[in-house]
Amino acid sequence: MAEEEQPYQTFASLYDELFDGELYLDWADFVKANIPAGKVLDLGGGAGRLAVLLAKDGYQVDLLDLSGAMLSLAQEHAQEEDVDLRLLQADIRDFSDWEERYPAIVSFADTLNYLPGPADFEAGLRQAFEHLEDGGTFLFDVITPKMVNVDYDNFCYNNDEDPEKIFMWTSFFGEEENSVDHDLKFFLYDEDLDAFKMVREVHHEQTYPLAEYLAVLERVGFKNVQVSADFGRKQAEEEDTRWFFSCQKGEK
Repeated sequence: MAEEEQPYQTFASLYDELFDGELYLDWADFVKANIPAGKVLDLGGGAGRLAVLLAKDGYQVDLLDLSGAMLSLAQEHAQEEDVDLRLLQADIRDFSDWEERYPAIVSFADTLNYLPGPADFEAGLRQAFEHLEDGGTFLFDVITPKMVNVDYDNFCYNNDEDPEKIFMWTSFFGEEENSVDHDLKFFLYDEDLDAFKMVREVHHEQTYPLAEYLAVLERVGFKNVQVSADFGRKQAEEEDTRWFFSCQKGEK
């Protein structure tokens, strides 16, 4: 791998380790409760944690992500668990060259919140719609305005349990309404230098009021839209931190 790519590979691995594995079990349960085992496309599936769980439960999973580093990790995780994943490197806003159609598409872990603006978000939804079979189901989740404006207000988290791998996470309101910027820093100890090296990324997330999500889903053409919270365990409310959507592409 070229030297300039190594920091991104390193950050992808560190970011993958950061995620709570229990959440992926909840996402997997939400999928299994809403769609039967079969062919599914995981949009923005990152390091493949959810895709591997679904594959182990009998789903045939294709994983699409923009990051080559994340896809490399997904391949490693699939090999570790002895499952097959088909990996696609593409932007979820435009993968029209991929002609496959699916009975189900899923997208979790804030993937759609990382799209920078309303036009980008709608483009992602349209690609999901176009790649569904008639009658197919699209499942996704988003963080809510309450999460952005209340939970992330002056948010700061530090983890120094590993003295050679220190993590700092601070969040700030973004320039756009209902947006947030996450400043993520890892400080990694280098024995040769006897010093710490910093690996850093800033992640921008954008969300919208529930009415706007419902309006754009209708505009794209989705039917039977259902919204819940807590991984489908309760009815969605304004004070939730994450909403879960289930919607369908109407049959012709």
